[in-house]
Order: sequence, then C-alpha cells, then structure tokens
Amino acid sequence: MVSSPTKFYLEDGFDSKQFLEQYFSDNPKTNLRADFLEFPMKNLTKTFSEGQIKGDILIDLSVGPMVHHLFSACDYFKHIIILKVRDRCIIELKRWADSQTGMFDWGHAEKLHADTEGKSENFQKKEEKVRSAAQHVMKFDLEKENIIEPMVLPKADAIISALLLDMISKEKEDYVKYLRRFSKLLKPGGHFILIGDLETTYYTVGKDKLHAMNYDEDFVRKGLDEAGFVIDRCEVKERAAVSDLTDYKHVMFIVAHKKM
Repeated sequence: MVSSPTKFYLEDGFDSKQFLEQYFSDNPKTNLRADFLEFPMKNLTKTFSEGQIKGDILIDLSVGPMVHHLFSACDYFKHIIILKVRDRCIIELKRWADSQTGMFDWGHAEKLHADTEGKSENFQKKEEKVRSAAQHVMKFDLEKENIIEPMVLPKADAIISALLLDMISKEKEDYVKYLRRFSKLLKPGGHFILIGDLETTYYTVGKDKLHAMNYDEDFVRKGLDEAGFVIDRCEVKERAAVSDLTDYKHVMFIVAHKKM
C-alpha cells in the first residue's frame, strides 16, 4: 500500500536503486521505456550530433543515480562533473563507476543509444567511456548561492538537468530560483539541456509517494527567460506510458543557452 504523498526528495530522499528499477529498467511491466529512456536519449543524440554543444566541461544536475542521458554527451566533452543532493545517490553512482556487484545494469540503455546512433555493433563501449569521463561525483547544497561551496568550479560549457527541478521545487518560485543558481555554473553562451515531466503531482518509489511540482510548458518558458536563458529548441511529447507510478501528462526536452 502506497503511503500518502507527503515525502519530499530534498528532505527524505528515496531508495536510489529502486528508483532506477522502476523508471529506467528494461522490465516491460514498468511500461515507462518510451518516455523515460527512448524520448530523452533520441533527443540527446540528435542535439549533440549537430555539433553545436561541446567543450571541456559538462555538469550533470539530475535526480537519482541515472547515467543513460550521458551516453551521447561523453563524445563531446572531456570532463563530466556529476552533482547530487543526496548521499545515497552518490553511493549508488560510485557502485556503478567501480562496476561493483549489485550495481544497476544499464546494458539495455547502452544498446538503445547505439541503435539510435546507428552503431549497434559497438554498443558495449559507451558505458566505459562515460565512466572514464565522469571522474567527479560531488554533493551540492541548494540553499547556498554557490551550490558547491566552498569549492569553485571552472564555468561549464553545458549543463544537463533531468527531472531534478520537478522533485526539488515546492513552489514555482523555487524552480526559477534554482534555475538561476544552476546558471551561475555555466559560461555565458553555454548551453542548458532540461528534461522534465509536465503536469505532474507525484512520483512513487517503492512504498513512498513523493512530491512533484505541477507546471506546464508555458511556465518553463517564462522561467527560463527570467533566469537568463534563450530557448533554442523545445520538444514536448504526450505521455505514452500506462503506469500508476506517476501522473505526468507530457515529457519535455528543452535546449537553451545562457544570455551573453
């Protein structure tokens, strides 16, 4: 029996491994593959293959210990810095990075990425390339203006943020505030890739029901503008999944750049 929707990711966290199993596995019972794997990976492959987004540093600011969204990025950046708000996510990511027993198996996503690129014969090399590029996994604090204080990182060429803002924002003002803080990590003209779910009120992980902020495409467009971004591309797809794990209506993929 699922509990009432009172838990909040920043305060309560969730079972990181269970989150991956429920939303990103190849299990046909979850029915979420089209929206949580295929849609973002297809758009990321297209975005990076156009050759406009590349450089030395990519920062990943995403919820949970997911890595599938980095399969395309690792060909275009020398270093990937992964920032997390929860210790449990960092532990799960390091288990994957060290190929430890019990780590989540991303083989199906690796093959999906290779098929999307049209390079299915080389699909087993991509995960190792991400491991090599993602040398830094660090915790950050959203309550600080410099979210990685006391460290100061070089400004990133690009940032990817997947589903995180959905789960860490209680109010719409929080969403825009966090966008501004993320922007401080980015070079002027640098690119911001945002992946989220529209019109969502909850996500379920195990027996826990967690808050999700309910917003629409128009709100995101205005929020990005307020935070100093210009949208270059926006793709919105109607929900394909049949599942009571979450109640989103659409999935969203946005590419924007920071104003100079």
